[in-house]
Amino acid sequence: MGALSESSPYMRARANLSELKLDRMCAAMPDYVRMVADGERDFAQAVAEMTQAEVAARRERIMRQRIRSSGFPYVKTLADFDWSFQPSVPRAKVEELATLRFMDGAENVLLVGSPGVGKTHLAVAIGIEAVKAGREVRFTDCARLVEDLKDASSRGILKNRLKYYAHSKLLVVDELGYLDIDEQGADLMFQLVSTRYEQRSTIITTNVGIGGWSKVFGDEVTAGAIADRVCHHCTLIKITGRSYRLKDLPADKRREG
Repeated sequence: MGALSESSPYMRARANLSELKLDRMCAAMPDYVRMVADGERDFAQAVAEMTQAEVAARRERIMRQRIRSSGFPYVKTLADFDWSFQPSVPRAKVEELATLRFMDGAENVLLVGSPGVGKTHLAVAIGIEAVKAGREVRFTDCARLVEDLKDASSRGILKNRLKYYAHSKLLVVDELGYLDIDEQGADLMFQLVSTRYEQRSTIITTNVGIGGWSKVFGDEVTAGAIADRVCHHCTLIKITGRSYRLKDLPADKRREG
């Protein structure tokens, strides 16, 4: 402590910034000391710019943490989407969804298409826009969601778990239809959809058209009740292109697959 107190004001300032974990300010300090000395900045300008850089870095860290805690499998934006490869995607409609106005009316989004056509990418991109706007978002694949609700039911905490999923301003349910859902799972999904109905927005990606949901849920009545609530206030986007993941395979290899 004595050695620090005897050091120069410059060294003490850098040590303090480092201890406070203001790393951007600490790194920028030598340049700003020089600019102030040369008259390129006055003291207030230097402090304003240094703190602005630190504020921006802090906001970025918080945003990364919020994106991670939302459960996204990866981070992709609409800027990363290959619109030319999937011309069936209505770009204007997707960009309108990215404004998040659909969430103001608790409307839903249904993305339908074969595997690999970009459904999850679009759902993630819209979800990340919601996180950036300060909305609480939860991403989960359908099979994991059903298993989680079943587990909660078996432990007598279903009500609390339904509240957990119902609370999110935006719930993204990925890959509905890839695995069939048994009677208990279908009932739990109905409860969740009913809880969110006209209260919160849900994005669902699926490889099965609504007409095929009776097979997925194993019961035509339950499937119809779920579809009715999902689709009542809903933007439906059907993607008819081929799989992006197979685009680099030769045509004969694609036929073999």
